[in-house]
Amino acid sequence: MIAIIADDHPLFRVALSQACAAILGSDALLLQAQTMQQVWPLLRQHPDTHLIFLDLKMPGSEGFTGLTALRTEYPDVPVVMVSAEEDPVIIKQALTLGAGAYIPKSAPLDVLSEAINAVLNGDSWIPAELSDDVKNARPLIDNDFAQRLEQLTPQQFRVLKMIADGLLNKQIAYEMQVQETTIKQHVSAILRKLNVNNRTLAGIMFDKLRLPEQG
Repeated sequence: MIAIIADDHPLFRVALSQACAAILGSDALLLQAQTMQQVWPLLRQHPDTHLIFLDLKMPGSEGFTGLTALRTEYPDVPVVMVSAEEDPVIIKQALTLGAGAYIPKSAPLDVLSEAINAVLNGDSWIPAELSDDVKNARPLIDNDFAQRLEQLTPQQFRVLKMIADGLLNKQIAYEMQVQETTIKQHVSAILRKLNVNNRTLAGIMFDKLRLPEQG
């Protein structure tokens, strides 16, 4: 069993690692990352990872951009969102975008165990006391857009993010170390898959994945 714990708070990473060791057994390989950038090399080194615990607000993972990038690049690896945020709209959005579970950071060990077992068995999980509110919540992004995002290749998703960041094709090509014509092809495919007419609209749609900072 291999699990990645991605959170920028060292004490929480240690606590979650200890909890996972108690649940998954001493043979489990528990890897840690404090930024989204650290998650990718871990996944390349361990493509057979069974589970990823992802903090909702972590450097390099703005809102749901990290979750969506993971689902795009590693669709077979379940992602469990872990957060102090318990807003039903946020939880609904995480599930809509492919999270296997949403676990509050305040969850006790038995609840964490229940969630992990559910995800490893192919089921989704949210806190029982929030289930009705989550069911009735309206997600920030509808299912149609979520399904369109799933059609993007990992390269197209990276291009879309840079479009949303305001980069031009030439700049994106430089960042990805490819020809500008390749980027133009990616942009055309992105617009077609997202069913939008221009890159500005595509960027606006991507920005919906980013959660506004709360004071």
